[in-house]
Amino acid sequence: MPIKAWVDGVELEEPAEEQLVNVATLPFVWPHLAVMPDVHKGFGATVGSVIPTDRVIIPAAVGVDIGCGMMARKLDLKLSQLPDSLASLRSVIEKAVPHGRTDQGGRNDRGAWGDVPQNVRDRWSTLDAEYKKLVALYPGLDRGTTIGHLGTLGSGNHFIEVCGDEDQNVWLMLHSGSRGVGNRVGSHFIALAKKEMERWHINLPDKDLSYLPEGSQHYTAYIQAVRFGQDFARLNREVMMDATLDAVVKELGVTWNANAEVEAVNCHHNYISSERHFGRKLWVTRKGAVSAQLGELGIIPGSMGAKSFIVRGKGNRDSLCSCSHGAGRRMSRTEAKKTFTVEDHVEATKGVECRKDASVVDETPGAYKSIDAVMAAQAELVEIVHVLKQVLCVKG
Repeated sequence: MPIKAWVDGVELEEPAEEQLVNVATLPFVWPHLAVMPDVHKGFGATVGSVIPTDRVIIPAAVGVDIGCGMMARKLDLKLSQLPDSLASLRSVIEKAVPHGRTDQGGRNDRGAWGDVPQNVRDRWSTLDAEYKKLVALYPGLDRGTTIGHLGTLGSGNHFIEVCGDEDQNVWLMLHSGSRGVGNRVGSHFIALAKKEMERWHINLPDKDLSYLPEGSQHYTAYIQAVRFGQDFARLNREVMMDATLDAVVKELGVTWNANAEVEAVNCHHNYISSERHFGRKLWVTRKGAVSAQLGELGIIPGSMGAKSFIVRGKGNRDSLCSCSHGAGRRMSRTEAKKTFTVEDHVEATKGVECRKDASVVDETPGAYKSIDAVMAAQAELVEIVHVLKQVLCVKG
C-alpha cells in the first residue's frame, strides 16, 4: 500500500523507513499507511505511524503500554501566583503520585501503592468486572501489580508537568498509560500472535508484525483486553490528575471550585479504534499518534524544557484524521547517555524545576526532535489552540 508521510523538515532514520516499508507490504493494510512527523523506530512498526487494517489487528503495533496517552487541565491560576522557587511544589507532587520503579517492582516499589488508598479502590471498582472477565479467559495475566498501579506514573518518558500558556494561565499536564497490567496484556498477546503465525506457516518481514485475523482464536479476546487496557490508562490519568491538583491547591493555599467548568483533554496515543475511512470500516492502530478528527482536541507534548501544544484536529482524510503524539526521539536512550552530559542537561532545562542528574540524561531535550519542526510539518493536520511552556517537571 502507499505510504503518506508528513515529515518535511524533520529527521527520518533509515531503520524507521525499513519498518514503514515492511508494514506497507502487509496485504490487509488499507488504503495506505499514514506517517506522522515524530516517526522513529519501534518494535515491528514505527512509533508515529497510523496503521489501518481490514479485519486484522497487529498486537505489537499497539505495543505493551496500551492506552498510553496524555491529560491536561487548565487551572484558575496565573503563573504570577506561583512561588519563585518551585522545589517544594515538585516535592509535594512527587509525594502525591507514586512514580519511578524500585525494588525490581516488588513490595517496596516506590512506583506503586503499598497500601492502596480508598479513593483508588473506589475508582478500581469501575474496572473490576472487566478485569475478572479477562483473567477468566487468560489466568496467567492475573499476576504482578494491577490495582496498586492505578493512579501511578511509571518511569521512562512518563511525566507530570506544571505549565503556563500564552495568557499566563497555569496548566497541569501528565503522560502515562496502563502500567504493569497493560504490559502483561500486550506481551501475552504478542506472543500468542507469533505462535499463530508459526502454526499457520506464515512468513513475515518481521516477526513483531504477527497478527490476529477476525475469526481466529484470540481475536475477540484481544479486542476485549485492549479495551480494558485503554480504560485502565484513561482512569489512571484521571486519578493522577486529581491527586496532582489536590497537592497543588494545598501547597499553594489557594481556593478551588471543584465544580467549575475547566478546559481539560484526555487522549490516548497507543491504541486501537474501530473507524470508517474512505467508505470502509477498519481497525485503526495509532502507535504514537493522536486522533485529530475535525474539531477534536488533542495534546502534543515537547521534550523536557521545550514547548507543548493543545491542538484541534482538522479532520485530514489522508492522515486518517491523526496527528503526532509528541516530538519523537531522534536517538536511542543508550546513544543519548553517550552523547549528552549532566551539564548539557542542566543547560537544556534551564528555568524548569526538574531532576538534573545522570538518571534523566536519556530524556534530555537534545535526544528528541525539534517540536517546532514537528508542528510545522503537520500544519495541515491540526491547528494550535494553546502553547504551553513547562516550569516544573516530575519524571518517573
